[in-house]
Amino acid sequence: MRSNLSILSAFLIGMLLLQSCAQIDLFEKNVSLPAGKWASAVKPKITFEITDTSSSYHVFFVIRHTDAFGYNNIWVRISSSMGTDTSNIARNFDLPLASQNKWLASGMDDIYEHRILLYSQPVRFQKKGTYTFTIEQIMREDPLEHVMNIGLRLEKIRS
Repeated sequence: MRSNLSILSAFLIGMLLLQSCAQIDLFEKNVSLPAGKWASAVKPKITFEITDTSSSYHVFFVIRHTDAFGYNNIWVRISSSMGTDTSNIARNFDLPLASQNKWLASGMDDIYEHRILLYSQPVRFQKKGTYTFTIEQIMREDPLEHVMNIGLRLEKIRS
């Protein structure tokens, strides 16, 4: 009886481990900013290869900054293009970083990382191929100090 209970327990623990190791379909790319300064002339380009046009994605802006960052929000312009197409779709975003003098992010020591959802509805890419996103800061301060990394994250929505 005791060995059956041990085998059953081991089986259940194994099943839980296998389920918790399920693959998460996400793509994240970040760019380091030298000396923790983001000049308006620095417009990182991030590319993603989209192969699944039947799925939808949550799109996040990622920023890592120090506690010395002086603003409760950040204004960014994100442009996107597909393949060799020269037409860009650009949109400005006013993204919250703090509320009532408290960062809306996870942090360690004096470094904070935000993952901010850009669109209220999931995004569906119409064509397979390489998409290029250009990120620029459009704040009044130039360069924008105490910003370490910026990037984008795409999370495929499982149906």
